Amino acid sequence: MTPKRFVNQVAIVTGAAGGIGRACALRFAQEGAHVACLDTRAANNEDTAAQCREHGVEALALTCNVSQKAEVQAAVQATEETWGRVDILVAAAGIYSGSPLVEVSLEQWQRLIDVNLTGVFLTNQAVAPILMRQRSGSIINISSMAGKTSWPATAEYSASKTGVIGLTRSVAMELAPYGVTVNAVCPGNTLTDMVRKVAATVGPQEGLTAEEWLQRRAQDCPMKRMAEPWEIAGVVAFLASPDSRYLTGQAIEVDGGMVMS
Repeated sequence: MTPKRFVNQVAIVTGAAGGIGRACALRFAQEGAHVACLDTRAANNEDTAAQCREHGVEALALTCNVSQKAEVQAAVQATEETWGRVDILVAAAGIYSGSPLVEVSLEQWQRLIDVNLTGVFLTNQAVAPILMRQRSGSIINISSMAGKTSWPATAEYSASKTGVIGLTRSVAMELAPYGVTVNAVCPGNTLTDMVRKVAATVGPQEGLTAEEWLQRRAQDCPMKRMAEPWEIAGVVAFLASPDSRYLTGQAIEVDGGMVMS
């Protein structure tokens, strides 16, 4: 049975319309938290909120582009006005693009940095004053193994995810005196819609079907499989729980041992 560690707490989850973000939103709902689901995909985001409500908690579906400061501030304000507090931020919103270095356009670079890095910065910045006033809370930023290692044709993605790790450490230093923990999670290959889209694009470029490409990526780690989003959500929930109160500024690999390969 799933423990109830977050009863009456409030979690904000960006990228909640699917993938790791949705898994995190549902995990916090299962454990008793009210959840504000933030995403640009309104219909899918409302579906996540509806699934959260099935666990007997309240949930908001807020359409929000995390790269836009005004939208982030409005969403955080709406959350605080609804429940009177914020206890947890999971900054999971992210996109992927990958091209050989000489083919990456400035527009492609900027769009990915805007969402993957600036979006994390803006959400951390918006939530921090609330957590500092409360002198409690947790921020978990979703980075990637691409933030710790890299591959060809991933310049903009790897740069953004490495940036998330550096941002996490700085925010952790600033918020530690207030009893607020800030950590990053670095998933390995995880079966999300985004990864499946990558497989459909990159696989044929390598002479593989999408399914063959996914099977090859599963061999990148000693466990010889890809992660499920709920497995990442479990680690995120731990980082928001009382069991991790003395853990901050970390970038935790959840990669099936990929870092050893």
